[in-house]
Amino acid sequence: MSVLLPLLDGQPDEALLSVLRRIGPVIVPALSTQQISGDVARYILFDHAASFNLDEIVEQLDQGAEKVIVPLAWAKEIVGVLPVERVVLILDVNNASAVSETVRDGVSGILIKTPTLDVDFISSISRFFTGRDVHVLSTNTSSVPSTSTLRELRRSGAIPVIPTSLLTLSEGTATQINVAEAFTAPLVSDRPDGLFTTVVTEDSRSLGLVYSSVASIKESILTGKGVYQSRKHGLWRKGETSGATQDVFRIRVDCDLDTLEFHVLQHGVGFCHLNRASCFGHHSGLPLLERTLQSRLAEAPEGSYTRRLFNEPALLRAKIMEEADELCRAESKEDIAFEAADLIYFALTKCTAAGVSIADIERSLDLKAKKVTRRAGNAKPQWINAQASSSTPKETAATPPPPPKKDIDPEAPIRMRTYNLAETTPSARAKLLKRPVLNSDAMIAKVRPIVDAVRTGGDAALLKLTAQFDKCTVLKDTPILRAPFHEPTGLDPSVQAAIDVAYNNVRAFHAAQAESTPLRVETMPGVVCSRFARPIARVGLYVPGGTAILPSTALMLGVPAQVAGCKEIVLATPPRPDGSISPEVMYVARLVGASAILRAGGAQAVAAMAYGTETVPKVDKIFGPGNQWVTAAKMLVQNDTDALVSIDMPAGPSEVLVIADETCDPAFVAADLLSQAEHGVDSQVVLVAVGLPDSTIAAIEEEVDSQARALPRVDIMRESIPKSIIVKTASVAEALDFSNDYAPEHLILHLRDAPGAVPLVQNAGSVFVGPYSPESCGDYASGTNHTLPTNGYARQFSGVNTQSFQKHITSQEVTADGLKGLGPVVATLADCEGLGAHANAVRIRLRSMQ
Repeated sequence: MSVLLPLLDGQPDEALLSVLRRIGPVIVPALSTQQISGDVARYILFDHAASFNLDEIVEQLDQGAEKVIVPLAWAKEIVGVLPVERVVLILDVNNASAVSETVRDGVSGILIKTPTLDVDFISSISRFFTGRDVHVLSTNTSSVPSTSTLRELRRSGAIPVIPTSLLTLSEGTATQINVAEAFTAPLVSDRPDGLFTTVVTEDSRSLGLVYSSVASIKESILTGKGVYQSRKHGLWRKGETSGATQDVFRIRVDCDLDTLEFHVLQHGVGFCHLNRASCFGHHSGLPLLERTLQSRLAEAPEGSYTRRLFNEPALLRAKIMEEADELCRAESKEDIAFEAADLIYFALTKCTAAGVSIADIERSLDLKAKKVTRRAGNAKPQWINAQASSSTPKETAATPPPPPKKDIDPEAPIRMRTYNLAETTPSARAKLLKRPVLNSDAMIAKVRPIVDAVRTGGDAALLKLTAQFDKCTVLKDTPILRAPFHEPTGLDPSVQAAIDVAYNNVRAFHAAQAESTPLRVETMPGVVCSRFARPIARVGLYVPGGTAILPSTALMLGVPAQVAGCKEIVLATPPRPDGSISPEVMYVARLVGASAILRAGGAQAVAAMAYGTETVPKVDKIFGPGNQWVTAAKMLVQNDTDALVSIDMPAGPSEVLVIADETCDPAFVAADLLSQAEHGVDSQVVLVAVGLPDSTIAAIEEEVDSQARALPRVDIMRESIPKSIIVKTASVAEALDFSNDYAPEHLILHLRDAPGAVPLVQNAGSVFVGPYSPESCGDYASGTNHTLPTNGYARQFSGVNTQSFQKHITSQEVTADGLKGLGPVVATLADCEGLGAHANAVRIRLRSMQ
């Protein structure tokens, strides 16, 4: 927790920089010519004079900057690209209210530039940015903030930013404030003696608990030595008599501003008066190993094994590689822990010989964690291609790599993983709720170049990407087909008849959802409020076409768009290699009245509909499921104000959760699980077993294995099923609690009283009640929509429906008599908010009626 943030506005002397290192980050202007050493925690300030360069911003973060501070105008280029916790926005009093919730939620804090340090104004801004750091910089550099002003700002939740030209190590003056005075000004003691509880740590390990006073804190800040306050003897300069002194690296304050943490380097015998490293006892674990190795480096006799390790680099190298191989081969929890301990011992031996401490390793880890760009992470060729020789004696093994990943054995049973909820810890339970998908930030970073290419390159870029990703190279002129479409050829008559039945059922259900009459409410006499629906004019419907042809998705998206009355319906789907569209999807496009078909898939199709191209019409809202690339592209464009497009939901890989009790038919349950597992290798299926005996679970697993082997997409299921889980529960209520936390796309109830369990459902995309309601019916033809929220988004989103394609407009009509009753209320509230023009718009009418 920062108490204040210094801003380098000149070239401070090294003495001041040394002090600033101890109290937290320093703001460094990006355009400044000043050089500051890498060990100083720093925020990089890109002010309005700088030109936007994302590569430069990322480079600063990769080089260890804690955060970057950027103008509000850059927000749309940064929010969603850089980690939230690494971005701070620059605001001034004129644009502080212009921040949208999307932008606010995409940054860790703000830096307000203001000519006056108005605590009330800053407090009001802080309320909008609750949970984020609010930094305040006075643009009036002719006066220095007083300690009382700093105290009020910090207690209001704001962090003062003070230019280094206003800071001094000497006594404060009218134009400068002492650094230590500024640091201690906001601190608040909750003790009668006014002291501050202080935790002393070294390398993240507690050494002891002491107390500090304002005087001791100031001396520690200015001298860099451990100085505390003895409750009996006054100022206590650690090690003054014993020689066990401390160098203070960092002083931090807790969130309540009443407790301190000193990070120190302890010299001598240790911190404790009993000549131990810590008041809490001797070191254990890695700290003990480090101290032991340091002692052996200095004292181990010649000929001893440890001395050989220090003196013979080849031996130490061989042992490190040997133990790394042993760790790679270990399988049980106990063996992995045992081999990891061996590897850490030899690795730390090498570090100790080179003078590298655990603290050095931790600093390197912290620096790596700050990197925004990531390497692919692939192993080097020698570690992929080399084979470990099982006949090589352990003591002489040379550079054996871990065994290469084996191909999936087609003869191996296709099995899910099983867990008992009663034996699962809260953290393990949380892991069961996660889907096997990539991090959304990582996916957005991957799709951004594709989206940007289409946004700037139009049709040319879209055609190039379609050739690259959809393997269609014959689209030379335009990716779009305009209605009226030709009669599809090669359509099986039985498929056409099935589509017709599905179309009628889906249309009947979605037509019933349409709002036919406006909502009209008289809230008080003479004041009538209304709400009425209007169709979204232009919609884009994404129909996947990767591993399966999905005319059903075209139905589920096209029918409600048609029922809602959307004027332009653009259907996007990957083309076949010859540039054509599958006859099934083409037939549905004609049925639902699509105005255009975009022959493209993936992120490039989403981008084309979001921004428009020379031939592709821009849409107002994008619908449809897809893989992680499609989902990430949808999430990216909806946050771009240049696109001005919304999406239905972040729908990703398909999923199903089945709850089954002892009345279930194992064959039915297995079939339901496989119906979703075949969608893709990143699909996930979950079976929640309510009191099922092991024999029934085994029967279900046997059915999964045997049915999967008889299905055409078995290779996909060999990958998706092992990622999926069986969760044992004791009751229906416990099963539904887990399901509600999981929030599945599809929920199937194989229960004795399935209808009776429906009231317990809080989060699900669509529910299938009873043994004769397979999820397949909802996917195709029962009438409900199959475009549903996945990845847990059923907590917040509904599935696609007719109202998804409508927007609602409110209106109000106030009569003269109605304004007489309502007007004074409105004027009073407007006055309360200080908005005089709002109040005047009412009062001028009221006066005209007098």
